[in-house]
Order: sequence, then C-alpha cells, then structure tokens
Amino acid sequence: MIEVLSSTSPSYSLDGSVVTIGAFDGLHRGHLQLLKEARAEAERRSLPLVVVTFDQHPMRVFAPDRAPRLLMGPLIRHRLLQSFGVDVLYLLHFDQERAAQPPAEFVEQVLGDTLSAVAVYVGENFSYGANGAGSIADLEQQGTSLGFTVHGSRLLTVGEVDDSTPLEASTVVSATLIRSLVQEGRLDLANLLLGHPFGLEGVVVSGDRRGRTLGFPTANVSLGDGFVRPPDAVYAGYTYLSEQRYPLAISLGTRPMYYPDGGARLLEVFIVGADEDLYGREIPVLFVAKLRDQQVFDSEAVFRQQMERDVQDAVAAVEAWPSCSF
Repeated sequence: MIEVLSSTSPSYSLDGSVVTIGAFDGLHRGHLQLLKEARAEAERRSLPLVVVTFDQHPMRVFAPDRAPRLLMGPLIRHRLLQSFGVDVLYLLHFDQERAAQPPAEFVEQVLGDTLSAVAVYVGENFSYGANGAGSIADLEQQGTSLGFTVHGSRLLTVGEVDDSTPLEASTVVSATLIRSLVQEGRLDLANLLLGHPFGLEGVVVSGDRRGRTLGFPTANVSLGDGFVRPPDAVYAGYTYLSEQRYPLAISLGTRPMYYPDGGARLLEVFIVGADEDLYGREIPVLFVAKLRDQQVFDSEAVFRQQMERDVQDAVAAVEAWPSCSF
C-alpha cells in the first residue's frame, strides 16, 4: 500500500530513498518512463521509491483564474502510483513561502534532511526553487555534497508511443497536450498517451432517481471544480468498488431528453453487475471510449431500448480495453 505523506505532517524522515520529482498530472507514459527508471534503481538498492510533488498546482496560488484544469484527482493518482510500484507519495504544501524558497534550501530540506535521497530522477527540463532558478546542473552539484546522484530522463515523444497517430511525431508527450485532447473529445488519443483511461472522481450524491423507473438505476457523481472534462456524450468505462472492477455506461451532460432547455451538467453512471448503496462514497470513473452523443428520443420506451444497447456496448468496450494493472 502506498504511503501518502505531507510536508505539513509531523516530523518525517527516511534512512535512504530513491526519489523522483515532478508535477505528474495525468501520470502519462512520459511519467511512467521516469518512474520505471527510478523503480529499477530503488529495487537494485533495496530502498523505497518516493514521488515528490506539490499538493496543488502553483498557479492556484499565484493566479487561480489562469490555473490549468487538472487531469486527475487524488483517488486515481494514488491508485495509479501504487500500481506503478511507488512506495511513498510526499506532498509538498505549496504556498507563498514555498514559492520563495531558494533552490539550495529546498534540496537540503527535502532531498537531504527528510528523504535522505541516494538517487534523484527528474525530467530533462526540470527546474526547482524560487522562480525555477535551480537547474539539473545545480542539483547535480548539490547532490555531490549531500550524497545523491542525479539522473535526467529524456522526454518521451508521441512518435515513440505510436508513429501512426495524426499528431506530429516529434511532439513531446505532456499533460498540456493530453488536456487539450480530452477537452476536444479525442479520447482515443488521450488514453493512448496516458497509457491508462482518463478518469474523473467524485462523491455519489442523490439524484432525481429517474433511472430506476427506466430499469437502469444510476449513481450521480458530484464533480469538483478545477478538473478537465470531456465533451457531453455517452461513454463506456469502469470503476472500482472494494478493489473489484465493474463496467460502466457513463452519461455526461445536461439530460436533453428531460431538460431540452438545458439542465445541470451531471455525471451519471450505470454500474454493470453491482447493486450497492454508494451514497456518500467517493468513486473513480474511468473513460474507455465514446459510445454516442447525447440525444433526445421519441419516447421513454425508445430511450430504454437505447440504454440497453449502451450497456451492452459499454461492456464490450471495457472487455476490449488492453489489459493493464489499473
């Protein structure tokens, strides 16, 4: 089980660790490449692998209105990091004080005093400290005195993932690129570059219970602000309940069948094979593929028939999804 710690928690230190530092939004294939390198070193040294990241995007402190929408929440991030073999997630609280911290002080405090790093893995474009003034060269120099080595991992390109996509092969795989693909509804490409399904998460809340009258009781998932969302549509996906995976028929939208003038934008999921009371529980919703656009039907009978097809198509899409540990 991954251990999640915060820099605001009581005093914490390790006797040695292999560390990787970054934003890790989305945990895409480029991040996975970095984590694999660090994981191999941690196993070779029989030390814990620690991921260091901020507890919020820095832009949320400096310019909240311009902060990018994130690709994942903590529930999905923790599950993914655990599946990648990470032992400790160390969350740095980001505020004005942290933003002003000199690079050398950051390294000594976090990598030295707290984590006792022996090896540090970062992307080749890594910078740190106040105004991003610290470079990999600076990190290497300080590592020499503190007793750790530094490894700058080359950035992954789209062509290295799949050279048959319509994207420019030399484009670097990044959270910014994947964020745009999700928002444009290009879920197949987004999931390809992620290496796992894009996901949202939230708490199940009470709805209008109309799905029960149609024979498809749905769970309404309340979504927090600040996260990327795909366009309104019906999707196939899956969730986890008590560590078991269940297929989902997902509806994201304003329910034009019942609110032709526009209702509240909701995320509703029909969980195939489960009938649990989920009110108040937080669940992940992983998006595998788009099934169709939102539609208005001539009658509830026709709508019910379409929902039956949606469920069948969702199960088939999930079964066809490439096997992965998440």
